[in-house]
Amino acid sequence: QVQLVESGGGLVQAGGSLRLSCAASGRTFSSYAMGWYRQPPGKEREFVAAIDWSTSSTRYADSVKGRFTISRDNAKNTVYLQMNSLKSEDTASYYCAASKLFPVRYGIEYWGKGTLVTVSP
Repeated sequence: QVQLVESGGGLVQAGGSLRLSCAASGRTFSSYAMGWYRQPPGKEREFVAAIDWSTSSTRYADSVKGRFTISRDNAKNTVYLQMNSLKSEDTASYYCAASKLFPVRYGIEYWGKGTLVTVSP
């Protein structure tokens, strides 16, 4: 069993930065590929980024490439999402996800409850 808890969301002005964290419980964290999804207000949940077990491979949605960076620290059971050059369209609830399948587009076994990011114009 893995439990995921996101933190780091908040209100930021356009052009600013935030770093989201996802803390995982359970000894099997390092065996999971981890991902971030987001759900803008009134829209469907969408993929943002993923990182594999060994941290050697990452994937990004086109909309965040060059602005967001996913990373993980297996010793701390934590995955991060560094978000730079934020835009108003990045406003969403951000969710952490865990899957045995990289790049975390299928077979998601665990979800966090989300953290809200609001980007003001």
